[in-house]
Amino acid sequence: MRIFITGATGFVGSAIVAELLAHGHQVTGLARSEVSAAALAKAGAAVQRGALDDLESLRAGAAAAEGVIHAAFIHDFTKFEENCAIDLRAINALGEALASTQKPLIITSGTALARAGGVISEETPAAAGAGAIPRVASEEAAAALASRGQRVSILRLAPTVHGDGDHGFVPLLIDIARAKGVAAYVGEGNNVWPAVHRLDAARLFRLALEQGAAQLRYHGVAEEGVRFRDIAQAIGRQLKLPVARLSAEEAPAHFGWFAHFAMLDNPASSADTRAALGWQPRERGLIADLDQGRYFEAGRRTGFSV
Repeated sequence: MRIFITGATGFVGSAIVAELLAHGHQVTGLARSEVSAAALAKAGAAVQRGALDDLESLRAGAAAAEGVIHAAFIHDFTKFEENCAIDLRAINALGEALASTQKPLIITSGTALARAGGVISEETPAAAGAGAIPRVASEEAAAALASRGQRVSILRLAPTVHGDGDHGFVPLLIDIARAKGVAAYVGEGNNVWPAVHRLDAARLFRLALEQGAAQLRYHGVAEEGVRFRDIAQAIGRQLKLPVARLSAEEAPAHFGWFAHFAMLDNPASSADTRAALGWQPRERGLIADLDQGRYFEAGRRTGFSV
């Protein structure tokens, strides 16, 4: 298949590109810079110049492809609402380009956007309304495209997609621990994050695309829930720092804007996804990945890139 992918040089996106190419697909990646374009060319992919707010470029890339993966999101939390609006317009543009076709479109979302309450499954809808979590509108837009008969699936990723090159939530926690001199958790620390390795996530994107986006939602979840206390303890072991319990009132001073995520309880299942696609995660888990020590090497950068 000829595949167009946004976020093609990101942490997860670059793994998806490699996975698709390894299985005989032709890949065109969206590139907003010369550096990104060079990285795609080196990987063996074609280049579509543009950006998420360049809707004509998105439409052109989608129209020329036989399938589309939208893996990009601008992870600048100082402009979160603005970036959610950009994401929504991008999804609608991709949907418009594929409206008269049955070409599959995979939209990336997160289990943290699902309605809370018990273990989240693929049947769990997104949190009601986009007021509190603006990115919910992206899931709603994807579901609306599917309701009109388009082959659209939402692939929800776990809050932590880990592996070599990660510069998301876990490295941010490590930086906070280094700065504060303590690895912390909130309350009993029994709140859980689901987790998935980037290579397992890449395989899931490929399988969902190859099987034609046949299901509305898929879950990129290898571990249903890793206790936040266990994550803090792993960080403390590697940095040789004490591990501390904080109250909910103390969390904002320690974690800053990340306090919400430090208290997030987001158990999520991928049973339906595994049954539908035959997907079986095979990479190491989050704590085992932390215990490898690579997360703690000097020179690692933080930031967010799908």
